[in-house]
Amino acid sequence: MSVNLATQLREGTKKAHTNAENVGFVKCFLKGVVEKTSYRTLVKNLYFVYSAMEEEMQRHREHPIVSKIYFPELNRKQSLEQDLKFYYGAGWREQVAPSAAGEAYVQRIREISEKEPELLVAHSYTRYLGDLSGGQILKKIAQRGMNLTDGEGTAFYEFPEIPDEKAFKNNYRQAMNDLPVDQATADKMVEEANAAFGMNMKMFNELEGNLIKAIGVLLFNTLTRKRSAGSTELATAAE
Repeated sequence: MSVNLATQLREGTKKAHTNAENVGFVKCFLKGVVEKTSYRTLVKNLYFVYSAMEEEMQRHREHPIVSKIYFPELNRKQSLEQDLKFYYGAGWREQVAPSAAGEAYVQRIREISEKEPELLVAHSYTRYLGDLSGGQILKKIAQRGMNLTDGEGTAFYEFPEIPDEKAFKNNYRQAMNDLPVDQATADKMVEEANAAFGMNMKMFNELEGNLIKAIGVLLFNTLTRKRSAGSTELATAAE
């Protein structure tokens, strides 16, 4: 019997979603204020997070649950490598390392992969659904905010192997609803998805220092004063 996992994840993470969208860095980003040093630090962290998640998803591609939502066409590692080359230059590999929050996120992914690999579903849902939902909007914001020409530094938002993102998301959600999980496992997945939102928020929070330094305290406070409803899926995609 289906536990409607996709619906439970959406409903069970609404509060976390709102909280993520109200982090200062995300609020500024969504209002078009994108500072390049902060953004490239975010890209750097995402590279390590996605590398870990995609390695572990591939490792468990025969797992009875993980295999059902293993779609290599979602992989972001290669696109993030393109963006890192743009922001850091050809020698980017020698210049990048995860921040404290990024490293904690990576360690959590490795840990559940060893102990409870089915919880990778929660991390996949949290990141990829956000990327697909808000990707094109966020790409345009990043381009305008950093004066980028098309294709420069925004490969992360492109899914060349997914021609119809709406149809893919529908198929992905259906695959999640068809997963052979009981309610206890579904509850754990919702809990892990909320934890993933929290880890993303910690990465965002780390970026505020550079952002404030670049735009000033007054403008930062003006942009972040009002709390928004946070009903969209943009927060994780902005990460």
